[in-house]
Amino acid sequence: MLLLQGTRDALADLGELEPVVHSLGHRATLRLFEDADHSFHVPARSGRKDAEVLSEVLDAFAAWAAKLRTSRAT
Repeated sequence: MLLLQGTRDALADLGELEPVVHSLGHRATLRLFEDADHSFHVPARSGRKDAEVLSEVLDAFAAWAAKLRTSRAT
């Protein structure tokens, strides 16, 4: 299970989410995106653009999927 989460996501409190992810152990991966909200929007003051964050999200997903595919192939 992969959870992609912005650190400013008001719909999923990290204080509640992190213990759940921890309890799931190796079955769950939490990837945080600094300053991103629920839609992975970042404020201008972050110095980043939404497109950059979305690219990071896709890269994180692709890396997780490749790792999953590799582990199932062995």
